[in-house]
Parts: sequence; structure tokens; C-alpha cells
Amino acid sequence: MDGLAADGLDDAQDIGDAGAEAPERRHAEAGRDELALRLDKWLVQLAPEFSRSHLQGLIDRGYVTLDGRVVTQASRKPRLGQLLVVDLVPTEEALAFRPEPMPLDILFEDEHLLAVNKPAGLVVHPAAGNWSGTLMNGLLAHHPQAATLPRAGIVHRLDKDTSGLMVVGKTLPAVTALVRMIAAREVHREYLALAHGRTPDEWIVEAPIGRDPQSRTRMAVVGGGKPARTDFFKLAEGEWQDARALGRTVSALHCVLHSGRTHQIRVHAAHRGHPLVSDALYGGAEALGVPRQALHAARLRFDHPVTGAPLRFVAPLPPELAAGWRVAGLPDPVF
Repeated sequence: MDGLAADGLDDAQDIGDAGAEAPERRHAEAGRDELALRLDKWLVQLAPEFSRSHLQGLIDRGYVTLDGRVVTQASRKPRLGQLLVVDLVPTEEALAFRPEPMPLDILFEDEHLLAVNKPAGLVVHPAAGNWSGTLMNGLLAHHPQAATLPRAGIVHRLDKDTSGLMVVGKTLPAVTALVRMIAAREVHREYLALAHGRTPDEWIVEAPIGRDPQSRTRMAVVGGGKPARTDFFKLAEGEWQDARALGRTVSALHCVLHSGRTHQIRVHAAHRGHPLVSDALYGGAEALGVPRQALHAARLRFDHPVTGAPLRFVAPLPPELAAGWRVAGLPDPVF
């Protein structure tokens, strides 16, 4: 997500290698009442704390046996006296909240909070399709107390393919204070972006954002959406080459958030006809060798929630964006 918002293991071998505890094993013998039951329905009776879909997945993955033989058909019905054994491997969601050591680019850290420079490609919080390898997993490994905090202390997010600065709380008082400060617009977030076209020198988009009614993977400016405002300031103009034209204009932008809706900068820029470079989801053509949406959280400003000291952080453009900047003939960003 732009501002606030922001791969599961495939088999038992992966889970074992990751160091997880051995799953609980349950067994039952088929009596007359079970003869008419499908295997998945019998498992629901044996392990009602799990969803039927998860139990069907355990069948598919070979965690269920009848009389010692693996059964992979959920519709299979047992014979009288057959012994059912199931290894109750936890759901991916349950496995998601565990520490995973990873390099973190930490710009500042004390006992209350830390500021981290997130690379593009790193998911902030576990979700469907990304149950491991997230920033949250790295934070849990970095400081174990994160396990006692809501979302491991994460108080705002960035999209997977947006790079840049985030603040993370390390104690419950700090997390609570940071959440309140963000709601009160006391945490200032500024971004650098490359957008298609010749934009105005200064422009403001104040338009509500909600789920796109035509696509569940997109956000859009919609009536009834949540209020959102983004200020855009053009820093410079450049060009990129393609096969259809001698050159196309790109604008280097300094973007200031006044709210933190999902994909806010990307949506507001596209809404005004200036999608971000390489942002395919919102109509931005791939250009300048930039492999992902050209958006970077470059500056973060707020007062320390405990000490009150002013904190100011700046993260330079990552290499792939800096290279695109140079290809377009743009000067180094100053804002």
C-alpha cells in the first residue's frame, strides 16, 4: 500500500525443514456410523477446529492414511474397522507468525521503535499467497518481543513493489502512540515517483478511494470511497523511447500523502491521466528499464512518540529506480 494500509510452504518436507514442531497425530477406527461418511466429513468430526477445506488439503497432500496406506480421495468411504490416521499440519496462517532471519536495512533503532528501508519485492505482512518471507517474519526474528505486539509492531504498510521508509513500533505504548499519530496526520510521508506524460507543476487530487467495482485486485476513485488527498509536485521532465514514437514524456514527481488509502498515489496519479511508469495494474507502460511501479517512499518525518525528539529519515532511490531516472535524463531528485 502507498502509505497506510500495504508463499506458503508446499509440503511436509518444507515444513519440517523450516523447524516447525511435528504436527499432532489423531486416529480413529471406523464403526458402523462412519461407513456412510466421506473421508473429509469424517475428518471434520475428528478435528472440528479445522475447516473442511483445510482438511481436504491434508488429504490431497498425503497426510491421511487408512490402515497405513495414504488416501488422497476426499470422497473415499471407509470399511468397517479400518484405522484412520491424520497428521494435523497447521494452516498456512498459523505458520505465518514465526521468525525468519533476514537482512533488514535499519536506519534508526532504539528501545521504542525502528525505521526501516524496505526493498521492492518484500511483502510487509503475511496474506494469501505470501505466508512467509515477509517483513513481519523478519521483525519477529530481529526482536522477539514483536511477537507480543499487534502485527509485530507494523503500523503502516507499503505495497510489495513499492520501496522505501517505514516506521515500526517495538513496544505496545509506542505502537499505540504511532497509530494515533498517523490517524492525526502527525507522521509525514513523502514519495518520489515517475509518471507518464507532462504533468502540471503542482496539482492536488482530493478524491475518495474504494475497491474498483470492475476488478477486486484494483482500487479506484469511487463515490462512497474513503476520503483521500495527495499533493503532487513536478521536479523535472524527461523522455523514454519506444517502438511507436521517437520519445514519450515522463515526469519526476514529489508526492505528499495526507491520507493513507490502499494504492493511493498510484490511483490518484492514474485518475488524472498520469499512471506511474511500469505500473501495469493502473495502466502504466513498462519503461526506462524500471521493473516495477516507479514509486519510492523517500522521506519520513515525525516526532518520537516517547521522547518527543524530532525524527527525520531520507532513503535514496534504489538502484533500479535511479537507473531509470538516469535513462530519462532526469537530474538527481532534490525535494
